[in-house]
Amino acid sequence: MTTSRRQFLQSSSLTAAAVTSSGLWNRAAWGADTPDAGLLTEFGYGDVLMASDLHESQLMTSHAVLMALSEDSLLKPLREMSGMPAPGEDLGGWYDYDPNYDYRNHFDRGFAPACTFGQWVSALARAYAINGDDETRQKVIRLNRLYAQTISADFYIKNRFPAYTYDKLLLGLIDSHTYVKDPQAFAILEQTTNTALPHLPGHAVEHDVAWRTDKDPDDASWKWDESYTISENLFLASQRGAGRRYYDLGVQYLDDKTWFDPLSRNENVLAGRHAYSYVNSLCSAMMAYMVAGSQKHLLAARNAFDMLQAQSFATGGWGPDEALRAPGSNDVYDSLTNTHHSFETPCGSYAHFKLTRYLLRVTRDARYGDSMERVMYNTVLGAKPLQENGETFYYADYNHNAQRVYKEARWPCCSGTFPQVAADYRINIYLRAPQAVYVNLYVPSTLRWNSDGASLSLTQEGEYPFEDHVTFTVTRSRPTELTLNFRIPQWADGASVSVNGTRQKGLAIPGHFAAIRREWKTGDRVELELPLKMRLETIDARHTNTVALLRGPLVLMAVKQQQEAPTPNFTRGQLLAASRISERQWQASSANGPVTLLPFTSLGSRPYTTYVKLA
Repeated sequence: MTTSRRQFLQSSSLTAAAVTSSGLWNRAAWGADTPDAGLLTEFGYGDVLMASDLHESQLMTSHAVLMALSEDSLLKPLREMSGMPAPGEDLGGWYDYDPNYDYRNHFDRGFAPACTFGQWVSALARAYAINGDDETRQKVIRLNRLYAQTISADFYIKNRFPAYTYDKLLLGLIDSHTYVKDPQAFAILEQTTNTALPHLPGHAVEHDVAWRTDKDPDDASWKWDESYTISENLFLASQRGAGRRYYDLGVQYLDDKTWFDPLSRNENVLAGRHAYSYVNSLCSAMMAYMVAGSQKHLLAARNAFDMLQAQSFATGGWGPDEALRAPGSNDVYDSLTNTHHSFETPCGSYAHFKLTRYLLRVTRDARYGDSMERVMYNTVLGAKPLQENGETFYYADYNHNAQRVYKEARWPCCSGTFPQVAADYRINIYLRAPQAVYVNLYVPSTLRWNSDGASLSLTQEGEYPFEDHVTFTVTRSRPTELTLNFRIPQWADGASVSVNGTRQKGLAIPGHFAAIRREWKTGDRVELELPLKMRLETIDARHTNTVALLRGPLVLMAVKQQQEAPTPNFTRGQLLAASRISERQWQASSANGPVTLLPFTSLGSRPYTTYVKLA
């Protein structure tokens, strides 16, 4: 750790001269140091072969939907808004363009035209990096060429979300350059940026703040754009070779005054902010650190993550009714009865996975992996599949009278992030450092990579999180010395690590990575035991009789006979004594008889409640 990094962990001070009058980053004024080689890096999408049917089915089904979409339909709103001929059928839902749209009269069609186009290009590019399918690559390239013909100022002038949509187009072109090797991707990006910038605010504007004087002041939807999130992908564009311009724009759009500055001072300013977009903006803070070394932004992201954890549900989800809450309020508890919109699942999990992956890469703190795992198993892995007609799973429901349903509107924003999440499982499982691999998630898979000229693979097997045991087998082209690090979850009291049948004493410390350095040979085996004990978590410190039952990373949800049936009551002992009656089903006794308990991924259409009452 560098001296300046140690100083950062204790304090953070920046001056008003951090950005020069030219808009370029003044590194000395920021007190920044370039992140060193200690940062963990991601493996490639194609380095991981998944063997989990649940994870793989989400990728395959969403990829099939995107591949089947008509290109004329995908381009239709872009062409219409640019005044071009627009053949083909409307996709419908949020994706369509309606020049007379007014959210006060209807919300289901025309809300955010073409908002997911860039995300779908990004998801297809990532899928190509996984499957190497030339048809996928050719579709990405065709879509980019067709999109390039539509680029116009009118698209941004007519759009309620010019910054949001630019951000998604930006990422789609970055991923096209990186994974598909589209030779024109960065040229199209330059054309996009040149056209978009005059119609963006020029700096981060808070949600619900008006900045477009030519729009109806009584129409609140013109104030819902998300310019405060775009720095992440601007920095990424610079990092991937698009040019210094994007670095400078990334600095320009950092939301410092009202968001990152107070967060860096550990001032909780979350209350009332739009949940997904402001958590997503924390990824911009992390990129400001990883690309430019800004200590303030790392501190802001770490502090904000802790604040978010303090108002999260047991599932790891957050933001009921898409709003962050004031510390110490009853809002999260009240949401169990006053809303069914508990967590914006694909979008929220996408932001959460990125944030925790970035934090883990910087800090190597296992708690970020714990949080990512909890969100994965209890939210997005239980999302209903994306449908060909645009039906999309949007909200996880933690109400006492809950059910898993599709969103009313077709093709909402979550139809864009869901295919990206499905691809990104691979880059969340393993991370790397020089001569080291970090195993972050326990998902059946095989990692293949090269180290010092040797070809290696690490195959992970097991039925976790339903069984305690996880096994890893090493294959290598020649004996290789490296460190394998295995995340030991904070809840895993009594965990153990064995190598070739020999238990390694003192390694399996909950909340840390267990590091094993040795010369590895083909056939070497590492076995983890992660005891999946029952435990209870309260909704908050004031309502200690409202609890969720967890087993390892899984929340076990109480199935109800009818959606409006009373919330089950249990004693603490009855819940903790819940017995397993099948591979993925448990049962607990209650005053009104036995109650079935299921993880979110197994609920199907059954009504349920995440939290129950203690008698």
